[in-house]
Amino acid sequence: MFSILVLHGPNLNLLGLREPGIYGSETLDNINGLLEQEAEALGIKISVLQSNHEGVLVDVIHSASEQHQGIVINAGAYTHTSIAIRDAISGVNIPTVEVHLSNIYRREQFRHHSFVAPVAVGQISGFGSESYILGLKAIVNYLQKTIS
Repeated sequence: MFSILVLHGPNLNLLGLREPGIYGSETLDNINGLLEQEAEALGIKISVLQSNHEGVLVDVIHSASEQHQGIVINAGAYTHTSIAIRDAISGVNIPTVEVHLSNIYRREQFRHHSFVAPVAVGQISGFGSESYILGLKAIVNYLQKTIS
């Protein structure tokens, strides 16, 4: 049974309140519930963490290889600023899918660059909470093709 680490970056704890026109009205708890349902349907285990602190996310990524075969990450604003998160993902060499609720390429220019994308196996953006579900399915499919 695969175990997938799902990471939510800064400000995602404000989902449902923060700019619903961009991020939708679903809360992070709702999204996590959807992920749990999908994990059960896929026959996998997930561990979920949200943090507003870059170092916490880096530490969790570092320890992920001890128990997880894949990562799904929405690094939030750290997507566009954090070489540390990029290096952590690269350093542990765990297949990672980057997800975003909004289409980052239809937004401000500074959001068009991702430090995570070059070390991820793929990126999904613009489908609201479905981006997470698609990301989870994608990492499981990737792992089934490469590990099994």
